[in-house]
Amino acid sequence: MNTLRLVVDSAFLEAAEARAALGRAAEILRGGGLVALPTETVYGLGANALDRTAVEGIFTAKRRPAWDPVIVHIADITMLEGLVEEVPETARRLMETFWPGPLTLLLPRTQAVPDAVTAGRPLVGVRMPAHPVALELIRLAGVPVAAPSANLFGHTSPTTAAHVLEDLDGRIDAVLDAGPTEHGVESTVLDASRSPIGIYRPGAVTAEQIRAVAGAVETLGDGGRLEETPTEPMPSPGVGLRHYAPRARLVLVDGPLGELGPRLGAAVTNWPRERVGLMLPAEVPWAVSGTILYPWGRWTAPEELAKELYAGLRALDAQGCTVIVCPLPPAAGIGAAIRDRLIKAGGRDQGSGVRE
Repeated sequence: MNTLRLVVDSAFLEAAEARAALGRAAEILRGGGLVALPTETVYGLGANALDRTAVEGIFTAKRRPAWDPVIVHIADITMLEGLVEEVPETARRLMETFWPGPLTLLLPRTQAVPDAVTAGRPLVGVRMPAHPVALELIRLAGVPVAAPSANLFGHTSPTTAAHVLEDLDGRIDAVLDAGPTEHGVESTVLDASRSPIGIYRPGAVTAEQIRAVAGAVETLGDGGRLEETPTEPMPSPGVGLRHYAPRARLVLVDGPLGELGPRLGAAVTNWPRERVGLMLPAEVPWAVSGTILYPWGRWTAPEELAKELYAGLRALDAQGCTVIVCPLPPAAGIGAAIRDRLIKAGGRDQGSGVRE
């Protein structure tokens, strides 16, 4: 299979080149093919969510296990008809506030949704992306689009089309290239039918923002202590233990900003025979020679850290690092999402200090 790279400038969607690219991608989706598309979070691997064979193609291309459900993307509220049985009032308030945007809501599915989408579970994750290219593609295709991240299962999520092709070139029909994504971490996944509301996966919409709109909220799951290979379907996309991982061994370092320099130094020097990369915050001075550095962004601006997280891990992988040392931001705001991704990428339980 030859993977088409269709370039679209999101600022000029009415240009002839953009219309041709979007039209071709929509045609592929309607025909049961696979198209990687940009969203405001990461690039997703899309297929017609109502076509069981097409959805199964996502799992084949990604080598994704059937126990891991996927998220369905829509272009307008009317697309919920036929996908979900009902929308609780709390979910409606959240939609009004955060859609289009990086919030996925788990809602009761209809029989039209294939089991492959939900791993046989009764709830389907749905969101309306904020990226203009994603919205226009879904609108043109005229079908809801199932789209997990466009990478091989368990690997670092893609935030550029080049990242998609690193993993999936020759395995999918096309990728719509609209440049780097905005947020850099996946959507928040939320069950609004519970009381209090439950977050299965923290993301770009923070618990604080959700609380301000819909009241009490709690984090669901067991803090990452999930089985490497679950014996039953996951209740939500993105909650398996081993996700988001670089090829290199990932060593995580916890601690306040004032202590990060010495702690990172100790972690780096603990691997004298390895090619060590470091995700280095701008505020942390560095003098250890031989370390391959990725300038991660400002520790005091977690949105910058989120946007560069996956790009940094992939860049250090590309430079042949066998160990990547990375500090863990505080679990406030989007920092909670960054910690979640790093802990799952490391494949270990959350703790404190230096760990791998």
